[in-house]
Formats: sequence, C-alpha cells, structure tokens
Amino acid sequence: MSIDLYMWPTGNGYKILIMLEECGFDYELKWVNIFEGDQFKEDFLKISPNNKMPAIVDHGAPCGEPLSIFEFGAILQYLGRKVGKFYPQDEKSRVETDQWLFWQTSGFGPMAGQAHHFIHYMKDKIPYAVERFSKETNRLYGVMDKRLADRDFLAGDYSIADMAAFPWARRHDWQGVDLDDYPNVKAWFDRIEARDAVRGALAIVPDKT
Repeated sequence: MSIDLYMWPTGNGYKILIMLEECGFDYELKWVNIFEGDQFKEDFLKISPNNKMPAIVDHGAPCGEPLSIFEFGAILQYLGRKVGKFYPQDEKSRVETDQWLFWQTSGFGPMAGQAHHFIHYMKDKIPYAVERFSKETNRLYGVMDKRLADRDFLAGDYSIADMAAFPWARRHDWQGVDLDDYPNVKAWFDRIEARDAVRGALAIVPDKT
C-alpha cells in the first residue's frame, strides 16, 4: 500500500521525497501549494494541524489503519523504523543520528531559512538581520565542516540526518555561503548529490521556489 506525500518543493519537502526514493517506497505526491494557501485548507489541517508541509499518510502503517504524520523529523524517524534503513537500531548510533537530525531541525534549517528571507524576500532590507542570520548560517556550516573532517556523513553512515541537511545545503548560494570555504561540507554535498535516489528525487520535482 502506498504513502501519500503532501509537499511543495522546498528544502523541507525534498527531505521526505529523498527518503522515499532511497527506501523504494510506493508513494503518491500530493501538492501543497504554499503560495496559494493550500496549507490552510481544512483537509490538509486534519493531517498537519500546524499548517506546515511536508506531511504523509501511510496507508500501510503497522497499526492497521492509515496513519498521518506531520513534522519532517518525525516522518524521517518513522520511515527509518518502518524500513529498517538509514536510522540505526543500536542505541549509540541512533543517538548520533538523532543529535544531527535535531541539529538540523533546530538550527541549520531555521537559520538558513531566515537568511533566505532577510536576504532575498524582505522588501525593505534590514542590515542587522541580514548580518545576524548570514553569520549564524556560516557558523553552522563551520560546525558541519568540523564534524565531517574525519567522516563521510554526519552520523558516520549515510542516514536521515544527511537527508535532512542536504536540501538546505543545496541553497547555500542563497544563504550567502561559498562551499569552497567549507571543503569537508563540499565533499559531503558531492557524495550525496551523486546518489541515484537523490538524483531521482530532484528530477521528479524541479524547483518551484
């Protein structure tokens, strides 16, 4: 039975699409056009009460009935448990993965998103905000670069933590970041971008934003 993926092709939307492609799940795309207000429609709010995408409905959930899940971190963890891949079962490795997944959830994604907003979308530029979020985003790239100095992926093996971080790193130019300044991140980025499932996910949904 298939999974319905409610998304729009943003950094957060691509995370789940990449995971579904990596796992070989049967899924159907359900567009949530955030520019037309689809995220506020009653039917979508029943699935994602915080009016944010992505969200999924798994019609083959272990509970025996369709299961809806919102928040991309919870979705990635659920899919990882379901398929038994990309989310380790041993506690030490799982903690490593969780730490870097939550690092992205609470820091890297939100700060990069604020950089996008204040650099590109704010009609009347606020220099303080541009500088603040640009500096913080660059700091986080530095954290990631140091982490990747002696490993290929954030938690050791390729995992949902990498899938969470990669789509935001794709927009590094929008964040005022030069990957040449972070050679370990650049090598990590190239490794992920070369994966068949990642290329497939990006080809399915061309950027709309």
